[in-house]
Amino acid sequence: MSRTHPSPAPSHGAASIRDVAELAGVSVGTVSNVLNRPDIVRAVTVERVHAAIKQLGFVRNDAARQLRAGRSTTIGLVVLDVRNPFFTDVARGAEDEAARDGLSVVMANSDRSPEREAAHVDYFETQRVLGLLISPIGDLGERLERLRGAGTPAVLVDRVAGSRSLSSVAVDDVEGGRIAAQHLLDLGRRQLAFVGGPADLAQMQDRLAGVERAAAGVEGASVEAIETLGLSFEDGRRAARALLARHAPDRPDALVAGNDLVAIGALQVLMGEGHLRVPEDVAIVGYDDIDFASAAVVPLSSVRQPRDLIGQTAVQILREEAEDPSLAPRNLVFKPELVIRESTAGRA
Repeated sequence: MSRTHPSPAPSHGAASIRDVAELAGVSVGTVSNVLNRPDIVRAVTVERVHAAIKQLGFVRNDAARQLRAGRSTTIGLVVLDVRNPFFTDVARGAEDEAARDGLSVVMANSDRSPEREAAHVDYFETQRVLGLLISPIGDLGERLERLRGAGTPAVLVDRVAGSRSLSSVAVDDVEGGRIAAQHLLDLGRRQLAFVGGPADLAQMQDRLAGVERAAAGVEGASVEAIETLGLSFEDGRRAARALLARHAPDRPDALVAGNDLVAIGALQVLMGEGHLRVPEDVAIVGYDDIDFASAAVVPLSSVRQPRDLIGQTAVQILREEAEDPSLAPRNLVFKPELVIRESTAGRA
């Protein structure tokens, strides 16, 4: 009885599904069934195909398969600054939720550059991702609406949609600024400063508006806006050095920072270089309540955002819109929470 011996493995290039079929002595359709519907293939054939796959080192092209099926299992996520722990926590929440359905999240960093942001959106569109999560720099409504119309839904993250045709998941930043400032005002502080930027960032505008709203209701209270170029430790340090250059009576007695990184940077300089006492000389409230906030040299009071929940909820909405494009957009806004620690708690 004669036997047909498998052909040797190809000596060049990546192995294809046709190579697997030839080596296993089956049709290309049978290999496809083994990969996608093994339950309809005889066990002995499944075993032979997998042996060929192992011998050839074959790797299936999921991207091509998904494009042929018309549905990707990848979600694009574009964030403002990947160095900010707020966005890494949002991404973690998104990944956890996506993994429940066998989906993956690919994160890109715009670094607050409109050009990089546009390039990332274009890339994810060409890759036919399941959908796009994005924390936009400016107004991307028209661009994202066209994307949605072409079959790729988009959900804004950490930003309330200005358009009724886009969904968004965010926190009430006006309320966040208000509760931070109200806490300081209740402690008797009257010369408040909001330190954050850039000023054209919607989140900074809303947080400053909340601080101003609280101060407007208190006689003798004032608010100074100190714009920073970004929201890093170094931006906070630069702002603090500028304050130290002033005469003491001209300095604010309380700071609301645009985020925790700015607050911690300012805290380091005010205490280390200015030898000021926190909170006795100046009280500081951060924003986001990242893990570093509680570990600062003086534990930082901060406005907490549900970072993981923002990412999880954004993926839930995106997945539902991908499955049913007729769904009406939803704009979910979570309430922030003030976490009080030693950076404000020392003076009543």
